[in-house]
Amino acid sequence: MFETIDNYLQRCASFTPGELELFHRHLKPATVKRRSFLLRQGEVCRFEAYIVNGCLKKYYVDPQGNEVILQFAIEDWWISDISSFTEQIPSNLFIQAIEDTELLIIDHDSKEVLFSEIPGLERVFRLLVQRSYGVLENRLYATVAHPAEARYHDFLDRYPSLPNRVPQAQIASYLGITPESLSRIKSRMLRRIS
Repeated sequence: MFETIDNYLQRCASFTPGELELFHRHLKPATVKRRSFLLRQGEVCRFEAYIVNGCLKKYYVDPQGNEVILQFAIEDWWISDISSFTEQIPSNLFIQAIEDTELLIIDHDSKEVLFSEIPGLERVFRLLVQRSYGVLENRLYATVAHPAEARYHDFLDRYPSLPNRVPQAQIASYLGITPESLSRIKSRMLRRIS
């Protein structure tokens, strides 16, 4: 179970076998069934979760009652509500399993202990936050600057396996369009190919 997370860590920094073993002792394996929640709005996020296997979504509910999807997370990705986790304040977000999902979870206190005992972990989590911020920034730019079809092409390029795992309505929510608009985009794409 730790092989994939160890590979993730080693891509960011070097760790001794002893450091990895210490890290493993602070991780809690968890399984989340499809449609189950890892976090609900109003709860304090007490975890950062590494996805070993499965798929999750992070979203909020707008005033009209619609899900607005902010993130999908699949194998070898992390998911959390960073603001709630860091500040230990109630979350505005939901994190829910799209598929049965296996996770490795680290809690706030364990993470702080590990930072003092394994300095290389601060680099790993700094790079994780930087990458997440860059993805968010690029997504915001694309939403404002690109038409829906270009956003869908970018989605397919970045996440080629997700359309086979995630319902079309959720992809439309992520792209900021209606499911009907996404259907029209897909139909135009198919006509161009044939």
